[in-house]
Amino acid sequence: MKDTRRTRWVLGVLLAVALTMITVDYRGGQRSPLAGLRALGAAVFGPVERASASVVRPVGNTVDAITDAPGERRRADRLERENQRLREQLRAGRLDASRYEQLHRLLGSAGIGGYKIVAAQVISAGQGFEETVTIDVGSRDGVRRDMTVMSADGLVGRVTRVGPATSTVLLATDVTSSVGARLEDSREIGIVQGRGRRGLSAGDDAPLKFQMLNANAPLRPGQRLVTLGSQGERPYVPGVPIGTVERIDKPEGGLTRTAYVRPFVRFSSLDVVAVVVAPPKTDPRDAVLPPKPKPTPTPTPTSTSTATPFATRGGTPGGTPTPLASPGADPTDAESTPGRRGGEEPSRRPGVDPSATTTSEG
Repeated sequence: MKDTRRTRWVLGVLLAVALTMITVDYRGGQRSPLAGLRALGAAVFGPVERASASVVRPVGNTVDAITDAPGERRRADRLERENQRLREQLRAGRLDASRYEQLHRLLGSAGIGGYKIVAAQVISAGQGFEETVTIDVGSRDGVRRDMTVMSADGLVGRVTRVGPATSTVLLATDVTSSVGARLEDSREIGIVQGRGRRGLSAGDDAPLKFQMLNANAPLRPGQRLVTLGSQGERPYVPGVPIGTVERIDKPEGGLTRTAYVRPFVRFSSLDVVAVVVAPPKTDPRDAVLPPKPKPTPTPTPTSTSTATPFATRGGTPGGTPTPLASPGADPTDAESTPGRRGGEEPSRRPGVDPSATTTSEG
């Protein structure tokens, strides 16, 4: 018991001394009477502190990393989810803007053609042998079998199957598809058939084939096609843009002529489309076609011509130019020989300075 009391008394004294020294040192600042003692302690114990810190620091960092790992992981997951949400919002905003533009153009085309339409969105593509897509409108929306499907750019295909809320569309590029067509600004007609996009060779961007019924009619690349219209306006209404003639087969003396057509519609990126639920009252003819691209002006080559040299009459400014004398002219003609000829001196007339004679080109 006695040893315990003595120990407590010593610890109390040491604690009081330590508090006193700390207070004196703090209040003294740089002029503290303990500054020298503090410097001595730093010099003696500083290397030991640095050495022990270099040993203990990695262990402390490891312990901190282990204890903080769950919290850091949760924060990283939260930031990743936030970034993903922002990316989805940005993507949705861009997609909505693109769809709005497509719908705006689609309504404009339908208005020009006089078509009554039901707008739709492509929700899936067919995986079988047929080239089809599924759209998100059906019988509840007034869609029926064999109705024309178009986009803002032109013909997409026709409805082949109808459900209550969805429909299947056979694309114009399918090998079983046939569409009556007419050449722009012409009465020449024919049939546009699909060639199947999956079977095309690399670089072939003409998945449609046009069989013109009049083999002797003029046909050239760059001409555009529109739908001719079907009996009873089904499955195809008239005037829907189809595409542009890319190349033409050489005539072989047959009854028809074959050309290959690049469609206006990009079938690989279909999104917003429309089903024509009521045909136009009158044939729009070529009104729905986009404006023709303006041809690039060809620069006109400039030619350089050499003008016949003239001499001013008598060197008088503003005088009437007179052609120089040609070989064989009479050397005595002073007016046609204004300058030196061979070794002759220029003729002198009263009041005229020979040095004033000038020659103007052209």
